Amino acid sequence: MTNRNLAYIIKDQHPLIMAGTQPVQRACQRMLERRVGAVLVTGDKRRLAGIFTGRDVVRLLAAGKNAADTQLAAVMTQNPHTIGPESTAIDALRVMSDGGFRHLPIVAAGKILGIVSRGDFKGMELDLLEGETQLWERIG
Repeated sequence: MTNRNLAYIIKDQHPLIMAGTQPVQRACQRMLERRVGAVLVTGDKRRLAGIFTGRDVVRLLAAGKNAADTQLAAVMTQNPHTIGPESTAIDALRVMSDGGFRHLPIVAAGKILGIVSRGDFKGMELDLLEGETQLWERIG
């Protein structure tokens, strides 16, 4: 199947969601336990406030900060790009490619539904994006 709907991709997903007040160390432990590369960070009313990924861990450590004493809210990527569940795989791949990131939260009416990463997409979907990219490079 090509160009699947995001609602289909995340239908059985239980994304890792944590409050911004949680320590980075706990987030890293949960990421390891769940075998995921990102935490969706919430603020007031469990609304998406940011995303925390392995890249954020590297920045934290490079700055000499202590993961046990640093809250997620202090080091997360704030106000990340999001996409709706009605969008397609190629839509998500375009947003991630254009933005230079690997994780994209799925949100509808302010409610967190899930998250996708490049690993969630199939070969034909990735091939479609590659074909589009090559076409734009030839045109440009």
